[in-house]
Amino acid sequence: MQPDQIIALRRRFHAHAEPGFLEYRTASVILAELAERGVRATTGADAIDVGRIALPPTQAEKDEWGRRAVEAGAAPDDVAYFQEHGTAVIAELDGNRDGPTWGLRVDIDALPVDEETDAGHAPVAGGFRSTTPFMHACGHDGHAAIGLALADRLRDRDFPGRVRIMFQPAEEGVRGAQPMIDAGVTRGVDRMLAVHLGGDLPTGTVVGGVTDAMATTKWTARFEGEAAHAAAAPEKGRHALAAAAQATLAILGLTRFAAADTRVNVGTFHADGSANIIPALATITYETRSTSNEVLEDLNRRAEAAVQGAAQMYGVTAATKVYGRAAVSQPDEALLTDVARAADGVPAISTFTPKGASGGGSDDAHLLIRDVQEAGGLGTYIFVGAANPAPHHHRRFDIDEDALVIAVDLLERLFRG
Repeated sequence: MQPDQIIALRRRFHAHAEPGFLEYRTASVILAELAERGVRATTGADAIDVGRIALPPTQAEKDEWGRRAVEAGAAPDDVAYFQEHGTAVIAELDGNRDGPTWGLRVDIDALPVDEETDAGHAPVAGGFRSTTPFMHACGHDGHAAIGLALADRLRDRDFPGRVRIMFQPAEEGVRGAQPMIDAGVTRGVDRMLAVHLGGDLPTGTVVGGVTDAMATTKWTARFEGEAAHAAAAPEKGRHALAAAAQATLAILGLTRFAAADTRVNVGTFHADGSANIIPALATITYETRSTSNEVLEDLNRRAEAAVQGAAQMYGVTAATKVYGRAAVSQPDEALLTDVARAADGVPAISTFTPKGASGGGSDDAHLLIRDVQEAGGLGTYIFVGAANPAPHHHRRFDIDEDALVIAVDLLERLFRG
């Protein structure tokens, strides 16, 4: 696949950004492109266990994004399939000689960001600004294009072993990797990679292994009390909103740790009722993060205690549920040596750093990497600089499209050995 074709694919994805688990048009394009090239694709239960999705889309969301996908050109039968069986797609190619099985995670979902409308924003000037309320403000459109370009280039089978490209839904909110692991996508993988564009790095810069990612857990907490008239019988009520508010303050005030960096946040707060009713129901969503998997477990226990303590204070019940998670992984030295060797053969790479920081974000690709490492394999998370003019998740985020070709060239050389 030539550079202009890779760029065109990226723009197709960018113009029709879709949320996690609702990437119906995106998955349809991926499947069609793989079929056109004769690349074996796996979908459905062998790609993702939809029963393990902790916070699945509502039927109304499925209907809305299904309609949008069909209007954008997706086949209705494809959309109906993805609505039922999930949007994960696995492309697998066998080489012509013995070698390791490589896994590569490329994510495909977008963010609820209203994209910039100014004519100076490249997607506006180029006519591929997102036509949906979502935006590819983290480079996942580029990642999907990279995955397809690699599948195209490796069709000649002139490489050792096997390459398994995992097109993952719902990285935002770190929700998509675990149900794919539950479906067995890492089984038999010897070397697991993830690739990410951007990172506020200049084009031509590559970090072979990110070392500062944060483990995270995303939670919902539902408080259930008893409604009552706020003036006539306040003592008969059990104030769910007050309990949720107390839990919010307690979570935000959790003790930090000396052994690792930690973060906490309460992101949403919803309650029912009106001014003259003691509210019976309230829900918050919150997250915990740490640079240590072990510290994160302790932080989660403390957050749970804060939720349950607040519930007890106000005589309500509280139920918590995990809907997303990511771990910390560290790159393997042997694999970094291979990545460095591949980078030496790509003239457009001006700066290669074996290990480096990415800004401390979280990504559930580290779950895939850790799963392979714990089974005795190797893994690393690669960052490819793309001169992004605005930070990740910003409405003006964009990438230097030359970085797409750099990433494809690097990974192709790595897989060919």
